[in-house]
Amino acid sequence: MDRVVVTHWVHPEVAEYLAGFCDPVIPDAGVWPRPQLAELAADASGLIVCMSDRVDEAFLAGCPRLRVVSATLKGYDNFDAGACARHGTWLTILPDLLTIPAAELAVGLTIGVMRRVAEGDRHVRGGAFAGWRPSFYGSGLHGATAGIVGMGRLGQAVAARLAPFGARIVYCDPRPLPAAARRRLRAIRLGLDDLLTRSDVVLLLTPLESLTRQLVAGPGLRRMRPGAFLVNLGRGSVVDEEAVADALHEGRLGGYAADVFAMEDWAEPGRPDAIPARLLAHDRTLFTPHLGSAVDEVRRQMSLQAARQVRQVLAGQRPDHAVNEPDGLAG
Repeated sequence: MDRVVVTHWVHPEVAEYLAGFCDPVIPDAGVWPRPQLAELAADASGLIVCMSDRVDEAFLAGCPRLRVVSATLKGYDNFDAGACARHGTWLTILPDLLTIPAAELAVGLTIGVMRRVAEGDRHVRGGAFAGWRPSFYGSGLHGATAGIVGMGRLGQAVAARLAPFGARIVYCDPRPLPAAARRRLRAIRLGLDDLLTRSDVVLLLTPLESLTRQLVAGPGLRRMRPGAFLVNLGRGSVVDEEAVADALHEGRLGGYAADVFAMEDWAEPGRPDAIPARLLAHDRTLFTPHLGSAVDEVRRQMSLQAARQVRQVLAGQRPDHAVNEPDGLAG
């Protein structure tokens, strides 16, 4: 029976489904450390991976039987699709299950950082709260201009949730919205510089690619309105985190919220080992530990869909959501 290694804990229903067609190897908790994963995957036919994994040429060289790498995510910048193809291995993703939970979190982080929720929470927990005082004044969404960078499925879902708060929506994307979506969202397309200049809050919802690497760095941050907010649910390396820390400490940026961090971008050259201490130390920040899709039922369905794509490949079928074409199969 084919061995399938799951790199991270999954729901019991997922383990049961896998056991119906393969020999699954699953950690009891957390994620397999990379050296242990390499040993386990050496004779595996399938791999179900998560955001904290990295599959590259060196890893694939030690997995001669590997037929499919099934990612429980949408953005696959940590996985070398070309290397997988050269090794005869499918790389599959989940194109849409993450959209709604990630959009909900984007709205939550936006409101949280604009209304200074984390600061207020620390104030109360620290014992300093003695009743209402004229303090912790923040900003609201009603009447604000929300600039969305990346108007794909996630960007449109976020825009649809921000508009009812009374926010004006502007966006930047290489592809304009279809007319119906543009009318529904009342969204105006701008270039990046204009969006940064005009927005009260900027939401980064773009994948990490060569053109989006440090898309918002020092020059872009200096174009933003004084006191504007920045929210990042794309990838950590879409911003220059050190430049964000500078903008916060200099008082130019009203706040920074993020669910993603550059240290997670394993394929990036010069990837930092940690979140910058100056960023963590600033009061006007709100961070979550990559919770974009962390809704229990959603994660269950994501793992099941990833497992189904493994089953398709092992049965000799084309998987539903492949991003490559293994050598020898094209045509």
